[in-house]
Amino acid sequence: MAIKIRKEDALNYHSQGSPGKIEVIPSKPVSSQIDLALAYSPGVAEPCKEIAADQENIYKYTAKGNLVAVISNGTAVLGLGDIGPEASKPVMEGKGVLFKKFAGIDVFDLEIDEKDPKKLIQIIKSLEPTFGGVNLEDIKAPECFEIEQTLKQEMNIPVMHDDQHGTAIISGAALLNALELVEKKIEEIKLVVSGAGAAAISCLRFYVSLGVKKENIIVCDKDGVIRTDREGLLDIHQEFATDKDIRVIAEALPGADVFLGLSAGNIISQEMIKSMAPDPIVFALANPDPEIGYDVALAARKDVIMATGRSDHPNQVNNVLGFPYIFRGALDVRATVINEEMKLAAAKAIAKLAKEPVPEIVTKAYGENNLAFGRFYLIPKPVDPRLITTIAPAVAKAAIESGVAKRQIHDWESYELELQKRIGIDQRLMSVVIGRAKKDPKRVVFGEADNLKILKAAQTIRDEKIAVPILLGKRHVILKMIEENSLDLAHVTIIDPKEEKELVKKFAKILYQKRQRKGMTIFDAERLVRERNYFGALMVETGEADAFISGLTRDYPKTILPSLHTIGVKEGVNRVAGMYIMNTPKGPYFFADATVNLNPTAEELVEIIGLTANAVKFFNMEPRIALLSYSNFGSAQGDIPAKMAKATELAKRKYPDLIIEGEMQANVALNQEIQREIYPFSALSHKDKAVNTLIFPDLASSNIAYKLLAELGNAEAIGPILLGMNKPVHILQLGSSIREIVNMVAIAVVDAQSNKGNL
Repeated sequence: MAIKIRKEDALNYHSQGSPGKIEVIPSKPVSSQIDLALAYSPGVAEPCKEIAADQENIYKYTAKGNLVAVISNGTAVLGLGDIGPEASKPVMEGKGVLFKKFAGIDVFDLEIDEKDPKKLIQIIKSLEPTFGGVNLEDIKAPECFEIEQTLKQEMNIPVMHDDQHGTAIISGAALLNALELVEKKIEEIKLVVSGAGAAAISCLRFYVSLGVKKENIIVCDKDGVIRTDREGLLDIHQEFATDKDIRVIAEALPGADVFLGLSAGNIISQEMIKSMAPDPIVFALANPDPEIGYDVALAARKDVIMATGRSDHPNQVNNVLGFPYIFRGALDVRATVINEEMKLAAAKAIAKLAKEPVPEIVTKAYGENNLAFGRFYLIPKPVDPRLITTIAPAVAKAAIESGVAKRQIHDWESYELELQKRIGIDQRLMSVVIGRAKKDPKRVVFGEADNLKILKAAQTIRDEKIAVPILLGKRHVILKMIEENSLDLAHVTIIDPKEEKELVKKFAKILYQKRQRKGMTIFDAERLVRERNYFGALMVETGEADAFISGLTRDYPKTILPSLHTIGVKEGVNRVAGMYIMNTPKGPYFFADATVNLNPTAEELVEIIGLTANAVKFFNMEPRIALLSYSNFGSAQGDIPAKMAKATELAKRKYPDLIIEGEMQANVALNQEIQREIYPFSALSHKDKAVNTLIFPDLASSNIAYKLLAELGNAEAIGPILLGMNKPVHILQLGSSIREIVNMVAIAVVDAQSNKGNL
């Protein structure tokens, strides 16, 4: 099922906090008078003079080289049509977010109130000094063809209309691989197309570049087959018009090898699919409903190879596989154009990547251990971290070889490392976790279901099939809140401990047996199990639920204690610990212990290191650990440096396969240049071994550090993730947002999937 989006949720997402989805952040310090003088007057005069002397210096002294304009006049927005430039702005901002997320490219979105193609061309041309590239978006056909073609001829920066070429490149890669699987030659195939808009025409032109013969192409629109004798044909349609004696698509499909749909949903029948040649390739790309449903097509014949534009079926043709990386490669060599050679290189790189072994992070994200090149895996998945290091270099090389690059790249290995720094697996960490959770949703019981944030989070995880929520609390209060806030939580299980007399007796007996030699009486147990944190934890302990979430409104120690009394720690674990994932622009960092242990000894820190390292591996990352202090390798004396130095020594002995370094100051741990210059012996100084896991000497320092980073450093805190419990229990931080609750639920679900728990 596709993700369910409610109007209220979408509007809240765009309006809450800072309106919209993007902002401009200075890349240089501006905290002092000298900073301001350098940033503006008088210091700014110096780079101005350098650029005036040589315009190429603009790439050295400004952000132009990493800045793309996403431009639209709002005449063909998504499935909404001509809604105007103002109404197109949310889409253009969204495109900017994708550029940044997947390729580290900055974007200014420009919505221009102009429909005259010639005037629009002049406006966009005049912007060339500002931008390193132009992504045209949602401009209607046929004007979009004239606009793009003219701009490509008259501008000296890369210009691409993604609606045209994105689908062409991605579907072209899928076509190459599908034909290889069925052992058909591209120059011999018969291709039938439903749709004659910008995307369809661009796909056909690109397929011709790949080797498809024009005489083997039949194009249909809502009026039937586009024939040479049709009156009023546009130039772009004359290019692919046929003189064959066929009038409708049902007459065109018999014997066809490939069907490409870029039109409307549910217009192709099973009978039409059955009439196609053996091993038919069906790319039904209309959204949200394809021209023929995925299951319908597979039911029609078993030999069909199917692709759609939807994420809930194999072989999703998604433009995000292309445009971020194509522009990345083009910008990095300062290409003057995105030419056919670069587009072909992108398609072939995508096709080739699909044939390589799939990384574990991708298979886990999709819950498919047998994910491999074949009929159900023609092109890579959008979360594949190799996309940027595969497509961008291929595009850059094609630009260099075809003579349109102003900058050469000689060290391709260093370039790949540079790409990984710009954006990589790290920023997609939660996307991968949520994807894994959706493959096998587990029952998650919420201990504070009488809180509106919890109820909204429960609605989200139920809608997105991340988990099966169980709401714990007073039934009448929960139902009243659901009604008052118009929440869609029908059929979600609500459990009121006061109504569950048999369960209370059962749970009290279990709790008493666990705690009777710790001073607890049966009367104490009967009283305690009516408290939701005990009741919820016992639901997990007895298998009534798979994971427990609580802590939104209560102090951490009070929330965790019932779970320790009922579920307990894993075998061989003496203490639990709390870890935060800090998602920063430089990638994720893992902080421990940030919630549980007040002032651990060196020996206790070693156990915390072991728990944290296992948790980092749980997220498919190699733990590279620094033990922090106010000293660097004995440079200062004191109890904390001594403790951290001893913990480092003990941990290296106990975990010889881990990268562990310390004791060291935080800035040194995070700065490899300092390490290489002053402490070259550090295991964290090697270029591919940068620290990602920070162990703090005590609870105060870690708690202060993560909260400062979250509030002042523009980092997203994910957690706290409770480590060492025997079954999945996770305690929210006070006042967590709905998004943070959803993230924690996804982690709990994946923990429960693997359970006996890797966390």
